[in-house]
Amino acid sequence: MRVAVTPSGPLQGRRVAVTGLGAITCAGPGVDVLWDALMQSEAPESKRIAPFDASHIGGPKELRRLDPFALYTLMAADEAWRHSGLQGPLVDAGCIVTTGIGGLQTTLEQDAILTLKGPDRVSPFLVPMMMPNAATAAVSMRFGLGGPCETVTTACAAGTHAIGNAARLVASGRCDVAVAGGAEAVIVEIAIAGFSNMTALSSTNFSRPFDVARDGFVMGEGAGVLILEEWDHALARGATILAEVIGAASTADAHHITAPDPSGAGAVRCMNLALADADLTPSDVSHINAHGTSTPLNDLAESVAVHKVFGDSPPVTTSIKGHLGHSLGAAGALEGVASVLTLQNQLIPPTAGTTVVDPAIALDVVIGEPRAATVDVVLSNSFGFGGHNGSVIFRRASA
Repeated sequence: MRVAVTPSGPLQGRRVAVTGLGAITCAGPGVDVLWDALMQSEAPESKRIAPFDASHIGGPKELRRLDPFALYTLMAADEAWRHSGLQGPLVDAGCIVTTGIGGLQTTLEQDAILTLKGPDRVSPFLVPMMMPNAATAAVSMRFGLGGPCETVTTACAAGTHAIGNAARLVASGRCDVAVAGGAEAVIVEIAIAGFSNMTALSSTNFSRPFDVARDGFVMGEGAGVLILEEWDHALARGATILAEVIGAASTADAHHITAPDPSGAGAVRCMNLALADADLTPSDVSHINAHGTSTPLNDLAESVAVHKVFGDSPPVTTSIKGHLGHSLGAAGALEGVASVLTLQNQLIPPTAGTTVVDPAIALDVVIGEPRAATVDVVLSNSFGFGGHNGSVIFRRASA
């Protein structure tokens, strides 16, 4: 990981290893379930998370005091933590878990109680359940993480920003261990109506990123978590290193509250800064895990930006939103998990739902079946409402 500290260029920081992964998606709980789903040509029919057993997280009373987005976070974090083999408490370990919206389900439920039964019946747990930082606070308390505990709320770029910011904590020497992730649980009537009325959602309820017939995104939900660790710290305790985070960047379009800059200027700067941070050239990138929302404007703007950075032959590209829908603040975190799995398995998931790539986009999008490839470096991109751009670069541990 490189930390920019002088105008003349990046300064090498400490190496950042990925030592744990966790996820819960519409495919079900667990990273293995996620990867199996991504290897299929067809997407799960529903993008909602089905009921699951969370008894290992806590008892019924404790679980009732968690909004679904926080519960999803704890499910993914518990898997990632166990996967890493770490033991808490760790007084200086950091935790950055993000969300785009936070505890919307709790807010709506308690608003209905306020209307029907009056203010005295509103839950005293309303605020700690609805606040966007509830998930990262829950993770820090569960594992005893006493370092920086923060929430980045940057819409659909939040999950990627979480990974980049957590990696900086490790690279700079502030933390030896940092938990990074994102979660979302807002498939509720008011959110669906809001996105639908702004014509962002697919009218056919079908996600087809980069396809010539794409007509909007499909809402998803879930959580993804990565355990980041200083490289030598991981080696010293005998951890299995899954991948390395070698670069990250964040920029703004400064253009429009929802629409991307059609020139892709902010996204171009973001990708170029991430490449510089990693001390790479565009030709070093093996694969792009794209934002790829399935909306007409966003997919086109992303492709314009990719061509400006990579020229006429960009790396092989995929979007897992064809499988999982768009889980807003969780999307970048889940795409980070998928990027690491791609490096481990040397397989690039197909973009479910996509059959004919828009000629105006002209990217080599994986469709139909997984593609076997030599993948050493993955660039994962996220672009959110408000003009937030995020890029993070992963390298294969053996590369």
